[in-house]
Amino acid sequence: MHFDRKDLSDGQLIDFYKSLLLPRMIEEKMLLLLRQGRISKWFSGIGQEAISAGVAMALQNDEWIFPLHRNLGIFTGRGMPLSKLAKQWLGHKDAYSKGRERSFHFGSREYHICGMISHLGPQLAIANGVALSYKLRSEKKVAVAFTGEGGTSEGDFHEALNIAAVWDLPVIFVVENNGYALSTPVEEQYRCGSLVDRARGYGMDGVKIDGNNILSVYDTIKGVREYCVQKQRPYLIECSTFRMRGHEEASGTKYIPKYLFEIWAAKDPVERFRHFLEEEEVLNEQLLSEITESTRRYIETELEQAYDYQDIIADGRTELYDVYATRDTYSFVSVSPVRGNDSELRYIDAISEGLLQSMLAHDNLILMGQDIAEYGGAFKITEGFYEKFGKERVRNTPLCESGVIGTALGLSLENHKSVVEMQFADFVTSGFTQIINNLAKIHYRWGQSADVVIRMPAGGGVGAGPFHSQSNEAWFVHTPGLKVVFPSSAYDAKGLLIAAVNDPNPVMFFEHKALYRSVSDEVPAGYYEVEIGKANLVEEGEDISIITYGIGVHWALEYAKQNQDISFDILDLRTLLPLDYEAIRESVTRTGKALVLHEATLTGGIGGEIAAWIGEHCFNHLDAPVMRCASLDTPVPFNSDLENNFLAKSRLDEFVQRLLEY
Repeated sequence: MHFDRKDLSDGQLIDFYKSLLLPRMIEEKMLLLLRQGRISKWFSGIGQEAISAGVAMALQNDEWIFPLHRNLGIFTGRGMPLSKLAKQWLGHKDAYSKGRERSFHFGSREYHICGMISHLGPQLAIANGVALSYKLRSEKKVAVAFTGEGGTSEGDFHEALNIAAVWDLPVIFVVENNGYALSTPVEEQYRCGSLVDRARGYGMDGVKIDGNNILSVYDTIKGVREYCVQKQRPYLIECSTFRMRGHEEASGTKYIPKYLFEIWAAKDPVERFRHFLEEEEVLNEQLLSEITESTRRYIETELEQAYDYQDIIADGRTELYDVYATRDTYSFVSVSPVRGNDSELRYIDAISEGLLQSMLAHDNLILMGQDIAEYGGAFKITEGFYEKFGKERVRNTPLCESGVIGTALGLSLENHKSVVEMQFADFVTSGFTQIINNLAKIHYRWGQSADVVIRMPAGGGVGAGPFHSQSNEAWFVHTPGLKVVFPSSAYDAKGLLIAAVNDPNPVMFFEHKALYRSVSDEVPAGYYEVEIGKANLVEEGEDISIITYGIGVHWALEYAKQNQDISFDILDLRTLLPLDYEAIRESVTRTGKALVLHEATLTGGIGGEIAAWIGEHCFNHLDAPVMRCASLDTPVPFNSDLENNFLAKSRLDEFVQRLLEY
């Protein structure tokens, strides 16, 4: 191993050694605490310290880093107090995640570190969003994202690198190749000679370096950072290294040949650098002893502070409150519609107008989606936007839903807003991990908002078949941290979309395709909001409550018009998460009979949740069982006769008659 000090002073070299020694000694202490049962789990980075320490020292402190399990040197390199880090590992309430996350699954805006999730790959795309924000603001910064050699097998690795290359983003992807993904060796993970070879396939440069040489890591990162800033291009760095302990302590190392430990022990990043400094006469025995003892005292002092804590007293209200970011911490004005200058707009035009006015209201709002720029989107909702706002704010994306949604979250880290268009709601499955595990949980985990709206053209009735017709809103209603909106009218579509953009939380905004050009109503010309979480009483009645949303509202109104001898109370939920339970209660109280109507399939649909809530909370007001009218539990068929039979509308009369009989 050759160390090239170049123009580094003795003092700088000593700082490099301290940056290696601190995480090593912390880890040794943590392993002791693990054996004592003081902490529950530990992912050791012993043997890999040079990568994290070198990266942290080569970057500016306000450049975002996206570390993984074995990157303790990133956290110590950014100067995060060990006392608070230890509280995180001990699960204390005054730690970075308030006891809600373990080990390194947390982040901090103050230190520009983004908390990882266990899925590994999705972390990379978030760095793209931060890098895009830097690029849009012409800031001379880079984002750095870590992954392991195992993580490069994930589709998210491909999507992130492809987006970074296509959009020329200043982001550095660091692959820590330690030979094993848990127990799977590299020969069972990939067939390319080196992972850095993949860089060329994405049109970016890359380099493979010795990850155990801190000077090599530092010099490479520093040079690549300058390249990325000047060229506005991404870069891939593969760091060869080895972990000297198990994937985590419980997994052990029996699956690794013993001779590998002997080879890599001779390449220990801390010991080899210490020997180099001694040879250079930068370190002597006395100074080494002073540094080691000072580090030991720091660790013990910080841990004593960490041990001084109060037990968490779990409180459901506090936990629920922290699921969502609150709007009062964000700078905007909540507005109500000014009536009198209304005009009749189609549902689709109201959405387009709401999106346009949001772009004018927020110069930090970015639109992303397939074919949304010059082409105007599959449904032409963004037609003309590209000409008005330019390609920087109206961005065509590659076909990679996960990578785009991750990029949207990264934009949020740098205080950008974004609206992502799914070409069809069905395609959102390709971005499921980002939505369910990143967007939805990030505020609860470490207080970071996900200021992202995902537009979802959904629903059947247009003969589009199984992959372009699903009503999949129930998937997201089950996920705390998301908001789910499904307007039925043009008025609500515009106002709810504006509210969704203004909301700092991730919003799944469903738009029914069959309503796009078939429904029109009076819509104010101005910029206004419809409050998320509030239902709308469309029609007041006495006989039967129809609780519905989206196209179901129009089915209910049509049926009521055809059966005027029945007095219907029609409640349009508008928002499915959070639900307006008080409006549901009031409707059921008026009629005593409730029918939950939705286009989505019956089993696992939101109708089951609403029916259960009514049965639990409104039982004394009921004169009949709560009934659910939903679509068949089949995929959505293409043939029009089959599709009509599939849709809940075909069974609405049956359920109404059954309720009337009680």
